[in-house]
Amino acid sequence: MAGVSPAVFGIPDVTLERNTVAVHEVQENITSGDSLTVASSNTDFAFSLYRKLVLKNPDENVVFSPFSISAALALLSLGAKGNTLKEILEGLKFNLTGAPEPDIHQGFRYLLDLLSQPGDQVQISTGSALFIEKHLQILAEFKEKARALYQAEAFTADFLQPRQATKLINDYVSNQTQGKIKELISDLDKSTLMVLVNYIYFKGKWKMPFDPHDTFNSVFYLDEKRSVNVSMMKIEELTTPYFRDDELSCTVVELKYTGNASAMFILPDQGRMQQVEASLQPETLRKWKNSLKPRRIDELHLPKFSISTDNSLEHILPELGIREVFSMQADLSAITGTKDLRVSQVVHKAVLDVAETGTEAAAATGVKLILLCRKIYSMTIYFNRPFLMIISDTKAHIALFMAKVTNPK
Repeated sequence: MAGVSPAVFGIPDVTLERNTVAVHEVQENITSGDSLTVASSNTDFAFSLYRKLVLKNPDENVVFSPFSISAALALLSLGAKGNTLKEILEGLKFNLTGAPEPDIHQGFRYLLDLLSQPGDQVQISTGSALFIEKHLQILAEFKEKARALYQAEAFTADFLQPRQATKLINDYVSNQTQGKIKELISDLDKSTLMVLVNYIYFKGKWKMPFDPHDTFNSVFYLDEKRSVNVSMMKIEELTTPYFRDDELSCTVVELKYTGNASAMFILPDQGRMQQVEASLQPETLRKWKNSLKPRRIDELHLPKFSISTDNSLEHILPELGIREVFSMQADLSAITGTKDLRVSQVVHKAVLDVAETGTEAAAATGVKLILLCRKIYSMTIYFNRPFLMIISDTKAHIALFMAKVTNPK
């Protein structure tokens, strides 16, 4: 299973040069409490953004990285002041009374450090980069904070040569996302002064992989009248966290990756997708997580899929209260010392691949366990209609990806 999601922010008005800055160690204590505040707000932001995206595309696949987008906006907030700053942080669902701005940034720093720790099981790569017009003077304090708190890199680019600048940025993103995202941006113009890119790359192996030999052709029902043929994976005699939510008419199954990650699959009953979507709140996710109990499932059927979506968030974020940063009233003066910057576009592209092993283009043989006892009852779960998926880092307690699969093809 692999997921990739970069977000890019364009702020208007080739040789790559690395801006090397002396990064002073930030002295504030980083606590797990700060990170839990970020994680909680990230979940709230994820569901709010999800509802807006689904409203724009009600019958389409949706996939995005809540953490990628919120980290990019939080990084941008380092350069914001006044109402612009307030809108960004409140749009990210932070209570500024209970969570002072420095604590928010320390929380992101803690989570980014946690995610960047090397591991041989789950691979997570996340980071940010600033591409700055070569004649623009960036305040040293902003560069230092961006590096220290968000591991952000800074490069210069000649935006008067839009094609070269576009290639520069796209090559960087392609390299950072293992080639999964090749063309993130396509329409830079000469008025661009700064582009902020945030990316996250996830690659994990199922703890209990599906056997490719068991994958078969099956039917996936798009709605009551339409269906498509898909490659349906199957695993038998599986014991995994399970919860039947009769109140919301859905089934919740958690599949774990090796390492610190898991995927929660939410399967609404026929015709109940909108009811489940309307109920998506942090409390709902908390209820599901607390209610999951190990359960033996005789057969679990899950379609293979690779979905990707492009989202222009500059039209959606204002609906979440983040407006001023896109207007002439934007105050991003903590970046350059002047109020001549505003965000022109926010491009977010995410790719999600789910296959038998969980990894890309890799073969594996699943282990089948035969339980030598009498079956009192049997349970088979078919993901043969639209469902939701949330991939979380179980150590950092954050939602890395969220998806709605309406058509696996």
